[in-house]
Amino acid sequence: MEKTTMSWAMRSTAVAAGAVAVFTGVTAVPAGAAEGGVSFSRVTVNSGKPIVIGTTKEVVVPASFRMTTKLKYDYGPTVFPYRGKPDSGDTLHSSVITSDCEVVDKAKGVCDFEEWLYIDPRYSDFGNAYAGTWKTAARVFLAGDAYDTDDKNLPLQVKRATTVTVNASPEPVAAGSTITVTGRVERANWDTHTYQGYGGRTVSLQFKASGASSYTTVKKTTSSSTGSLKTTVKATKPGTWRWTYYGNSTSGAKSSTGDYVAVK
Repeated sequence: MEKTTMSWAMRSTAVAAGAVAVFTGVTAVPAGAAEGGVSFSRVTVNSGKPIVIGTTKEVVVPASFRMTTKLKYDYGPTVFPYRGKPDSGDTLHSSVITSDCEVVDKAKGVCDFEEWLYIDPRYSDFGNAYAGTWKTAARVFLAGDAYDTDDKNLPLQVKRATTVTVNASPEPVAAGSTITVTGRVERANWDTHTYQGYGGRTVSLQFKASGASSYTTVKKTTSSSTGSLKTTVKATKPGTWRWTYYGNSTSGAKSSTGDYVAVK
């Protein structure tokens, strides 16, 4: 396996290997047309889930696809996200590891590949503008400085991570007493590489009674301009409280850890 490292925001025609992004709602696609003797199919990335990126930790994203060709190729193939046009628009790159060909049909030149896509938010030119909807394409560089690109035209999302905290008090309390549940929702700012309060968000207060296997939503509240959360609720039985933010098109979903309150 070979790992190729690239700079961010390179133009598509200059890219020598894979890309890093999130594909949402993608599990498999039919075979595309062979633009230059190559076709790509069965593209999957991150099991169809969004990639949610924080401020410091490099994210590794699994991907896989099938390529069919009888042509010789120098390096690649890869799948990658783009905006604009696949061969002349903006692309988002960090580094990629691509497996060797797993032969499916040697006579027809059919191979399956696995990829591991990397994205590192610590790059200086990685910023908030990268959040949102992208498309996907696949490319292989052929012998003789040629290349073949298939526009898969699949929507994908790149999202900013959120964090949520919780505190329920007082504890313990008598049955029927009022408790105050506070917390804070923050979102990754890729321009400053910090988390900042995320105001105006609808956040669900959830409760899991002792012995229960899942949380249920008790009420909802809106975060303040600084991301603060605060509400009151009656404590009728012992259990665990948490806040859950369900995210949006540019921000990831997140639940806080649970805060257990004993009820006498």
